[in-house]
Amino acid sequence: MPTLRLALAQVNPTVGDLPGNAAIVREWSRAAADSGAQLVAFPEMMLTGYPVEDLVFRESFVAASQAALHRLAADLAGDGLGDLPVVVGYLDADGPARVSSEASPDRGPRDALALLHGGRVAATYYKHHLPNYGVFDEDRYFVPGDTLTVVRMAGVDVALTVCEDIWQAGGPFAVARQARVGLVVNINGSPYELDKDDVRLPLVQRRAAEAGAAVAYVNMVGGQDELVFDGDSIVVAADGTLLARSRSSPSTCSSTTWSCRPPHSTRRPATSAR
Repeated sequence: MPTLRLALAQVNPTVGDLPGNAAIVREWSRAAADSGAQLVAFPEMMLTGYPVEDLVFRESFVAASQAALHRLAADLAGDGLGDLPVVVGYLDADGPARVSSEASPDRGPRDALALLHGGRVAATYYKHHLPNYGVFDEDRYFVPGDTLTVVRMAGVDVALTVCEDIWQAGGPFAVARQARVGLVVNINGSPYELDKDDVRLPLVQRRAAEAGAAVAYVNMVGGQDELVFDGDSIVVAADGTLLARSRSSPSTCSSTTWSCRPPHSTRRPATSAR
């Protein structure tokens, strides 16, 4: 069976600081490469910080996020890290914001994820489930995605998902099972709540059973306005065995190696499935 060494970068981005957040990605990608990682994943909206809230409505900020993503891909290659797949969250848009008179139910701002590899944006994914409860108001800002992105890395088929996608049954994780992936990566901006660390591990284990695959859950640390992000990044095997866990702590990059299910069939470097 193929083995994969994965690094989870549990870091503290700052909302609006695109250059500073990109520098964090470059710094911790180097640390991941030095640890022998074959893949490194960063939190939700890593490039822009999270939550971006009404910055979504500024077309100039959306464009800056998109430009920063492509610049980061090139800079990683320039740093000698072009061969390391890097998963990073960012703000994207394929249509006008929902407050526009030209708004569409199918296109608009996206809570997005990108795979950076070889100096370019190799694949993207749009968050499916948009939370609209408690401190979250994402239905106001974003348009949901409806496809699952699967990429092959180090001989393992990897599905890519964002935050709330893991908190809802079905959806991308059910599709991941149909795609017979070996790993599902879930990048998060999940704020602290009392006893939430007691909820996360059973949740990740349930989704691993649902997907029939290992699951890697990476969360950010630090604070933004009234929100505190407590990390608690987790990796579990397909059978629910805990492989790694980074408790609430300052920024850290933890690496884990394990055997994954081999690919089911020949697959292009990046595919999408409903």
